[in-house]
Order: sequence, then structure tokens, then C-alpha cells
Amino acid sequence: MPITKLEQMFDVLKNNTKKRLVAAYANDAHTIGAVSAAIDKGIVSATLVGDETTIKKVCVELKIDSGKFRIVQEADEMKATVKAVDLINAGEGEIIMKGLVTSDKYMRAILNKEKGLMSSPNAILSHVTVIENPNYHKLIIVADVAIIPQPDLKQKICMTNYIIATAHALGIDNPKVAILAATEQMSIGMQACIDAAIIAKMGDRGQIKGGIIDGPLALDVCVDKESCEIKKLKSPVAGDADCILFPNIESANVFFKTNTKLCGGELGAVVYGAKVPAILTSRGDSEKTKLYSIALAAMIAK
Repeated sequence: MPITKLEQMFDVLKNNTKKRLVAAYANDAHTIGAVSAAIDKGIVSATLVGDETTIKKVCVELKIDSGKFRIVQEADEMKATVKAVDLINAGEGEIIMKGLVTSDKYMRAILNKEKGLMSSPNAILSHVTVIENPNYHKLIIVADVAIIPQPDLKQKICMTNYIIATAHALGIDNPKVAILAATEQMSIGMQACIDAAIIAKMGDRGQIKGGIIDGPLALDVCVDKESCEIKKLKSPVAGDADCILFPNIESANVFFKTNTKLCGGELGAVVYGAKVPAILTSRGDSEKTKLYSIALAAMIAK
């Protein structure tokens, strides 16, 4: 059965092999609290790389037994992040997670050509977010809200494969994938429309597999059946999309924050393209967001 609520991931993961998580510079309460909750739910074991004194102090404040973690001492932010990457490369983890380290330092360690985590020299890193909106009847999987500012066609094709893979991990066997533009009409003056049409045709011809792809589609006809009826739009995707590929980071980021800040939505997110799923939540994200992101990474991790 497909997962339609983020909480359902925990039920599935209880029956799976526990994944090993390594958290980089895990000195903050939200990271420690989320990892602790994931351990309690039986979905991961965890190594926290950071300042041991700070980590144990936070554990005392949160009434968490620090003995449930393996703690690797490294007080320096960048060195702790590099050490976390080294542990993954040494085969000591299937998931890497960002703690209190800044995003640029975290990504720098992952992208390091000699000691980083890139799955291949030509791999494309992209951020995939799974959103639970109380006003939509199922989860929405979107890319890219955080990493690629203005994706070109090659990157969009890769991102499409990532969101399809995420849908499969969530039990959606043949996801409906909408390639977003400002309009569902084919406008040759809009690059987003051109790219959407190419990707949709690649889906039709089996060059992109695993989902039903259509585009260009405007946001209203991606998620609202009534809009499709009014516009007389017939599409196997329109009005019922599982996945939405956004044309640029601005539109994706606004959608993501509108869902969480104005609509009461919840989310989990993960970065594809590295050797292992990489959790890239904001330092200000809630413990619940980080917990859902851990669960999503565990669903994806091999």
C-alpha cells in the first residue's frame, strides 16, 4: 500500500533492517532530539560527531540517555563534518545527517573530490522534499527547493528520476509526475514549457521510466481536479499529481514554505546524488521535520 501520511513511514520501517546514521556536528537539541526519537522508534542506530561535552549537556537538558548514541569527539565544526563523511566512506553508516554545521560547510565536505561522498564525478546533487498538506489527499514529492537554482534540462531529467525513486520508496508504484510551468499551454517563449514537454515525451517513449509524466502543467491543474474540468484539460496526471518538478529554486522554495508556514504542512527531505542519502534540513527546522527526514532517508537507503 502506498504511504499517504508521513507517520506511516515508521510502521513500514519497523519491519526493515535498522539503518546506521552519522550526524555531522550534532551539538544542537533538535538534531539530538530527532535522532533520539528515531532510535526509540527502532529505525536507526546513530553516531553523533561533535563536541562530547556539549552533546552530553544537551542530553541532560532533554532527559535523553546519551548512552544510546555512539559519540565521536570533534569540537571543530568543519573537522566534525569531514569526520562524519570519513565514517560513511569507511562503511560505518548508510545515512549522513547535517547537525549544527552550516549548509555550505556540510555540502563542501560531501562534494570534496578526493574524500567526499559523490557517487560519481558526474553525479548531480538534488534536494527532494516530501510534503504532507492537510488540504491534499496524499503526499506531494517535489524538487528542488534547496540546491539547484536554475536547473538545465539534463539536471531536470535527473531530478525527475529522483522524485520517481522517492515515490517508489514510499510504495507508489507508478507515480503521476507533473512538470511545472506557469501555464499548461505549450508556450515556446517559456523555457519551462519547452523542458516540460521534452521530459513528458521522454516519459511517453520510456526514456524516463517508473512513472506517468505530463507537462507543462500549471500548479492549479497539478493538484485540483475542478480546475482541470473548468479548463477542459484531460491528462492522466492533472489534478492528482504525486510528484511535481519545479522549474527553478524560487518557485519550489516558495511552494515548500507556503505549505509549512501558512498551510500547516509537515515534511521530510533528503539529498540525492551522494553515495548515501544526505539529510539537509535547516538548523532552524523543527525536531519533527528532522525526524521525518531521518525516516525518509531510511526508506531510501540501501
